[in-house]
Amino acid sequence: MSTFVVAVDGPAGSGKSSVSKQVARELGFGYLDTGAAYRALAWQVLAQASKADGSSEAALEAMRDLNSPTELAAHFDYAISTDPDNFWVKVGETDVTEAIRSNEVAEFVSQVARIQVVRDFMKALTRQLAADCQKPGIIIEGRDITTVVAPDAQKRLLVTASETVRLERRGAELAKGQNPSSDAMAAEKLKRQISQRDASDAKVVDFMTPAPGVTLVDTTELDFNQTVRTVLDLINQAS
Repeated sequence: MSTFVVAVDGPAGSGKSSVSKQVARELGFGYLDTGAAYRALAWQVLAQASKADGSSEAALEAMRDLNSPTELAAHFDYAISTDPDNFWVKVGETDVTEAIRSNEVAEFVSQVARIQVVRDFMKALTRQLAADCQKPGIIIEGRDITTVVAPDAQKRLLVTASETVRLERRGAELAKGQNPSSDAMAAEKLKRQISQRDASDAKVVDFMTPAPGVTLVDTTELDFNQTVRTVLDLINQAS
């Protein structure tokens, strides 16, 4: 990849997505949310299983039987924007930008991500999208970007935060106007989701410990603007 690449890893709720997008805006870089690609594939699996009146487990088993990323590509008609100001995700002609953020997809995506042929496909897809980016650089964020997808990136960062802070940040994204009991139930569900997702994803990749050469950015004590400035400074030092 000849484009200037910034690889960003981190757990759910660390702020890596919103920070990466803002940093891309300020630098005039492209932005690639690899998690959206996994979610889009999970959405497609669920949609196809529902349409065929079948089970998602059967669909996963069929995916595990695929022999190569090329075979998977034949079944996955996917497109994603790399423009931080106009981000969208499509499966075929269907815009799934909002749909892939549903709880159903969030709870299912880790099962899809654990399939090796899926990870091989996503690695190749991410590298191709980065190579096709027409901007001077691109921020690629996800889970194993710094170690597997773009280990030769000009700058590699691991953005993290304490579990308490990550829960607070995700909680702030919940819908407003709920009654107190509903808020408590939503907060407890959110805590379970993040803990379960951390545990599930940890079986695939270590996203809490920076690999050699990867800079740790702990945002526990930083607000959004401070984090953006910290990341910008680190990238500028590498330029």
